[in-house]
Amino acid sequence: MPAVPVDPSSLPGQDAASKPRTKPAAVRLDELMAAAEALFIQKGVEATTINEIVERAGVAKGTFYHYFTSKNDMLAALRAKFSQGFLDHIDREVDACEANDGVARLRAWTRAGVQAYFDGYELHDVVFHDAQHPDRGVTEKSAVLQQLEAILEAGARTGCWSLDDTALTAIVLYHGMHGAVDACIAQGRRDAEALSGLLSAMFLRTLGASAG
Repeated sequence: MPAVPVDPSSLPGQDAASKPRTKPAAVRLDELMAAAEALFIQKGVEATTINEIVERAGVAKGTFYHYFTSKNDMLAALRAKFSQGFLDHIDREVDACEANDGVARLRAWTRAGVQAYFDGYELHDVVFHDAQHPDRGVTEKSAVLQQLEAILEAGARTGCWSLDDTALTAIVLYHGMHGAVDACIAQGRRDAEALSGLLSAMFLRTLGASAG
C-alpha cells in the first residue's frame, strides 16, 4: 500500500510555528512612533495621514487608535520623547563629572546640549514649531531650565561663581546656546565640539568663573 503524503500543516505545533509571533506592545508602539517621526520630518505633520503612518509601521489602523486619539496626540508623545531624551543625555554627561566641579559640569551641559540639538534638530523643529504648540514648549523648556538651574546653584555653593538671579542666568545661557545652534544649522555649520567650546568659554566669563 503506498504511503499517504503527510500535510506538514497538519503536524502538531506546525501551524503555531509558521505564524509570526505577535510583537510586544512596547515594540509596536516604538515602531509606530518611529514611522510617524520619519514621515513628519519628510512630509510635515499636516501632509502626513494616519493611513501612511500605519502602513509604514506595518500595523492595523486600530493599533494607532489604541495608543493615540489623533496625529496631534502622537505629536505630543514625540515631543515628550524628544524632551526626555534630551534631558537624559545631558544628565549622563553632567553626572560623569565631579560633583563639586561646577566648571566641568557647565561645560558638559553645554557640550551635551549642543550635540543633542545638532543630532535631533529635524525632529525638534517638527515637534516644537507646529501651530498646535505656539509657545514652543513651556513645560519642556521649564524642565531644561530647572536642570541648568541645579547645575548653576551647585556651582555657586562650591564657590565656582556667584549669582544674583539663578533663574535669569539659566534663561540667558539656555537661549544663548539654543540661538547659537539655530544660527549654525542655518549656516550649514555642524561642529558641535567647536561651538560648545566657544559657548562654554563665553558662559564662564559671563559667570565670572575661571575657564582654566
